[in-house]
Amino acid sequence: MTVWLKILLSFSALLILFGLVAACSPVRTINALTPGSAYVKTADVAYGLDPRQKLDIYTPSKTSPTGSWPVVVFFYGGTWNSGQRADYLFVAEALASRGILCVLADYRLYPQVRYPAFLQDGALAMAYVSKEIQHYGGDPKRLFVMGHSAGAYNAAMLALDPRWLAEVGMQPSALRGWIGLAGPYDFIPITNVEARPVFFYPDTPADSQPINHVSSGAPSSLLIAPLEDKLVNPVRNTTGLANKLRAAGVPVQEFHFDKTSHVSLIGSMAWPLRSLAPTLDTVSQFVLSDAGRNPAPLVSH
Repeated sequence: MTVWLKILLSFSALLILFGLVAACSPVRTINALTPGSAYVKTADVAYGLDPRQKLDIYTPSKTSPTGSWPVVVFFYGGTWNSGQRADYLFVAEALASRGILCVLADYRLYPQVRYPAFLQDGALAMAYVSKEIQHYGGDPKRLFVMGHSAGAYNAAMLALDPRWLAEVGMQPSALRGWIGLAGPYDFIPITNVEARPVFFYPDTPADSQPINHVSSGAPSSLLIAPLEDKLVNPVRNTTGLANKLRAAGVPVQEFHFDKTSHVSLIGSMAWPLRSLAPTLDTVSQFVLSDAGRNPAPLVSH
C-alpha cells in the first residue's frame, strides 16, 4: 500500500467517523469503501405486499465447507422513523466475509405505522427467511436475528416476546440466538421525543418493553453496547437486560466497548473502522460457534 493511499484511507475514515457521529444512520461513504468480492447479492426480495416489505440477501461468495451458511437477519436503527437497507451494505459485507449469510430487511416506519406494526413486519421477514433461505445457500436451522439501536429493539422483541413470531407460525425457539447492538430494551417513560408518537406516549403499553418478556425459554443472547452511550443508557438497557436474562438461566454474552459511540458501534463493522472495536469478531464468533454451543467456529475467516 502506498503512502498516499494510506493517507487517503485514514482521511476517509475520519470523515466517515465524523459523519457517523453527526448522523442518525451510517453514511453512504462507508459503502463506497466496502469491498464487493465477499458476497453474491440477491436484491429486492418481497416478503410482503407493502413497498417497504422487501429484503436483500447476501450469500458468501466462497463455498461453504458444511454445505450451507449460518444466517443473520439484520434490522437497522433510526428511531423507527427512518432508515433503508441499502445503507447497511457494509454490515452484510462484513458478515459475508466471515462465512455468514446476511439478510438486510426494510420494515414500515412511522408515520406510516406505529408499534407494533414494524414487529409484525420483522416477523414476516423472519418467516420468509426461515422458509426460503435454503434456496440461497443458507441453513434455516442456524438462524439468528440481529439489530442496532431501534433495530436491536426489533430483534429483542422477536426473540423474547413470542406473540410476533407466533403470528407467522414460528416460535423464538426457531432462533439459535439473537444479537443486540446498543439497543433500547427498557425505556419507559420515553424521553426521546421522536420515539414518543411511535409508542403512543404517554400511554406507552408496558408490553412494548423487551425487558418485560424475559423467560427461561429465550434464545441465547449477545448484547453489545458502547461503554458510554449518550442516546441509549447502556447500564439500564444492555446490562439490565443481560442481568435479567442471566437470572432466568438464559445463556448471555455481554460486552461494552470503550472507543465507540451509539452510532459508531455499528460503524465499527465496516472495513475502514474495524480498529474502533472488535464488533465484527465478537458477532461472528457468536454466530459461527452456534451461540457458544460449539467450542470452535464452524467456519473460520
